[in-house]
Parts: sequence; C-alpha cells; structure tokens
Amino acid sequence: MTDALVPNDDYAGFLEDLKQRVRSARTRAALAVNAELVLLYWSIGRDILTRMAQHGWGAKTIDRLADDLRLEFPDMKGFSPRNLRYMRSFAEAWPDEPILQGPLAKLPWYHNLALLEKLKDPAEREWYARAAIENGWSRNIMVHQIGSDLYHRQGKAVSNFERVLPAPQSDLAAQILKDPYNFDFLSLADDAHERDLHRGLMEHIRDFLIELGVGFAFVGSQVHLEVGGEDFYLDLLFYHLRLRCLVVVDLKVGDFKPEFAGKMNFYLSALDDQMRHPDDQPPIGLLLCHTRNRVIAEYALRDIHKPLGVSTYQLQAALPDNLKGSLPSIEELEAELDTTDSGE
Repeated sequence: MTDALVPNDDYAGFLEDLKQRVRSARTRAALAVNAELVLLYWSIGRDILTRMAQHGWGAKTIDRLADDLRLEFPDMKGFSPRNLRYMRSFAEAWPDEPILQGPLAKLPWYHNLALLEKLKDPAEREWYARAAIENGWSRNIMVHQIGSDLYHRQGKAVSNFERVLPAPQSDLAAQILKDPYNFDFLSLADDAHERDLHRGLMEHIRDFLIELGVGFAFVGSQVHLEVGGEDFYLDLLFYHLRLRCLVVVDLKVGDFKPEFAGKMNFYLSALDDQMRHPDDQPPIGLLLCHTRNRVIAEYALRDIHKPLGVSTYQLQAALPDNLKGSLPSIEELEAELDTTDSGE
C-alpha cells in the first residue's frame, strides 16, 4: 500500500465531514458552558436573595462577597458588585429554575441582562429570548428590536393570507409582516416623495433588511416587467428564504387607497408568470403606506386572490419644541449613570 501524494476524492469529502463535526461539537460545547454559567449566576442570585431576606443583608455584604470571590477566583470574570446585583435581579425575575432549561440558558449572559434592563413583562422577555435564539441576534440587534417594540408589531399587518394561502404557510407569512415598520434610520420631511423614500431605503439597505427581519434576501430595485408590450417596474423585490417565495414591496408616501391592491394583484400575476421558479411558493405582495384605514384595507383585500398584505411605516418623529429645553445634557446623563452604578 502506497501513500498518494494527492488526496483522492474520498479524502476531500471525509475532511469536510470532519470539519463540520468539529464545528458542531464546538458549538454544543459553547452552549453547554453558557448554560452552566447562566445556571451558576442564577443560583448565586437566588442564594443572595434568600440570605438578604433571612439575615437582612444589605449592599455592603454584596461588596464584601464580590471582593472575597475575586480573591478566590482571580482569573474568573463576573464577580463585580454590579454583576452580583444583576444575578440577584435575574433570580428575582425568574424564581423558578425550570425556566432556565429554555431559551434563557442558550442566551449569553449579557443578552439576559439586556432583557432585564429593557423589559418588565416576563412574557415579552421570553418572546425576545426565543426570537434571539431562532434568529441569531447579537445583543445590539436584540436591543434594537426591543427598542422598536417588535413584540407588539409582529404579525399586525392587514392581509388575506389566511384565506388564500394554505397552513402553515399562511401563519408564517402573517408573522413575517409587521405594522408599523420602523424607519427611524431615515431623515425625511413630511412632504417627501416616493422616490425620496425609495432612495433612502436603498442608501440604508442594511438597516432596511434588519427591520424587515431574518429571511429576507434583496433581489433588486425598480425590477422591470414587460406585459402586453408595456413596461412596469416593481419598487423593491425580495426573496424570503423560509417562505421560499418572492416578496414585492410597493412604497406609498400617503394614505392607502383601494386601487393600490388591484395594481399589486396585477404585479403578482405578472411575477408569477415571468419570474417564479417552479419550486417556489406563490409570490407575496406588501403595500407599505404612510397611513392606512384598517377597514378600507380589509375591504380592498376581500376579493383579491393573490397573497397581499398592507402595512404602515413610521419615520423618526421630530421632537416637539416645548420638550427640547427639558432634556438632560450629556453631562447630566453621565453623572446620573455614575450615581446609579455606585449605588444599590
């Protein structure tokens, strides 16, 4: 038996399989370590809470505990007085240990801290925790989604999905649409035109895709369709990886009008014939208007047989003049943060 100088085809496949197995094992190990750390922090917080209630421990005891733990474990981070207080708050927010078997244990510690700081409702915290795991959100993206109130906007668009799409496609399609969409990354005046909105979204395509949500892939802008010898252009075209379908977005700067639904229905029919792959699901249309009367939108979609949703968007609101002088300065904010960090 002689060693080949050039690996054969079987070697390349074997190597790729080993690489994938190593990556999977490393991921599982990291998740296991993270789960153990979250459980450790929770148990420390629970015991601090118990002893504070039983023995009347105060802030000074936590400071002493932090010093003693750091002395014993100098190479281990996470035992600052501030983090011990976070552990106590974490255990107070989740008093039942079984909850840690879910998404909270899979989230990094600083994700969990963001949930504690930004949200009060346990149901919302758990929803964002699950969404962060499912979508692979970084901490900053998760905080952004919390700040945009995604929990209350998800699945709120007016649509005919339940009637024209089979389950579970209809449920998933409904959940990918929001109302309203948050375009606070744009700086547009109230009298902006549709071309200004379109240009702004293209200039901030990354922010736009984050707001659309996980699964949207950008296909093109002003996508050309020819029907009956005439030219038509789709504002924005995306492909959704989970739905396996094209998604047309038509931008409107004013109120929703019933005739918008008829035009979108026409676009979807043309797209279905000209661009849909045989393996794709039917294309979906999203009419994105500045304002919308829900009842009018529901009537407009009643007899439309193509999947279509109607949502609104909001731009960054200008600060009222009577509030501009009442906001704290940067120096005042920093002083308040320093006071908070040094106190209980």
